[in-house]
Amino acid sequence: MAEKSKTENQNNQNPLPPLMIHTQYIKDLSVEIPHAPEIFKDMKQQPSVKVDVDINARHLEENVFDVSLNFRIDGDIEQQKFFIVEMTYAGVVSLNVPEEHLEAFLMIEAPHMLFPYARQAISNVMGNAGLNPIMLNPLDFAAMYKARLAARQQQKPANEQ
Repeated sequence: MAEKSKTENQNNQNPLPPLMIHTQYIKDLSVEIPHAPEIFKDMKQQPSVKVDVDINARHLEENVFDVSLNFRIDGDIEQQKFFIVEMTYAGVVSLNVPEEHLEAFLMIEAPHMLFPYARQAISNVMGNAGLNPIMLNPLDFAAMYKARLAARQQQKPANEQ
């Protein structure tokens, strides 16, 4: 009886999930505090912080992709550069979705799954650099993707003329 059950499970295998993360890693990391150590003693206020994020995806093989979240975080105090943090956090993912959904999964779902780990890595790096850790707010990857599509549409007519 147990033998039959085992065979039935093999024949009725669950389908693959639409997105699987095989590995994730810090691809590139740079921390600069150009005016250290003097800027630490002159600090009378919290720095103004600007965060830029970009997403890239690269096809590796069949349904496997390398998805990268590229961060640049600038901190300024009174028009003076306090710190610059640049990090590329990436993951190798498999996608099992129809072709028409591929780009959306690469630009929305995969980054959404990688982001908490990237945020934690940035917070740790900031603390290890002697800076106050930054806890990045969640990002709206769907809005970023829509903005990218809109920019692509605006470039299309300019290129056709």
